[in-house]
Amino acid sequence: MGLERALKVAIAKQASAIISFGVAGGLAPGLAAGSKLVARAIVAEDGARYYGDPVWSKRLACALGGATIADIAGVDAPVAGCAEKRALHSKTGAYVADTESHIAARVAAAHGLPFAAFRVVADPADRQLPHAALVAMKPDGSIALGAIAGSILRDPRQVPQLLRIALDARAAFAALLRGRKLLAGPFGFTDFAEFLLDLPAEDVIGGPLQV
Repeated sequence: MGLERALKVAIAKQASAIISFGVAGGLAPGLAAGSKLVARAIVAEDGARYYGDPVWSKRLACALGGATIADIAGVDAPVAGCAEKRALHSKTGAYVADTESHIAARVAAAHGLPFAAFRVVADPADRQLPHAALVAMKPDGSIALGAIAGSILRDPRQVPQLLRIALDARAAFAALLRGRKLLAGPFGFTDFAEFLLDLPAEDVIGGPLQV
């Protein structure tokens, strides 16, 4: 996996801790797009539970203006349906799910490094993801415009749902960037260049993200 390889390269260069940033799908009801969470623990699909460093997690939550500290489900594929989201929330107690934090947590645990995760809700628990949204991202994180267009041509009824999801995603990425800036002072994250390369400059509607 690309993320796992990148983390191991960073560890080989004497990284002393791992923090995972990104967006996530909501599992708990009532979490609007843009809601900020810090991981209490990451619950992987195999049942493994990786706890965030409690001191670091509390500092993160405070620096983010009181972000909720809760469990996060680590999944290998996006959770698309409302029923699936409810089931995963009931099974794990996790508030959100994402496809990367469990990889970062597993690598941190394997190397005995402190770990923390910060996630922003991109799609609420009551939002059903259409096919076009599930194929929207390439493995490198860029937008798969061809796959989106092909999916919409096959089923144009997705368009209204896709536009709502685009607005949610816009709110999520804007909140993620604001959160990243809030952490710059307390945690010394002063170089935004690498982080910004991991985020799209525009949402699927085409407007620039305000940072």
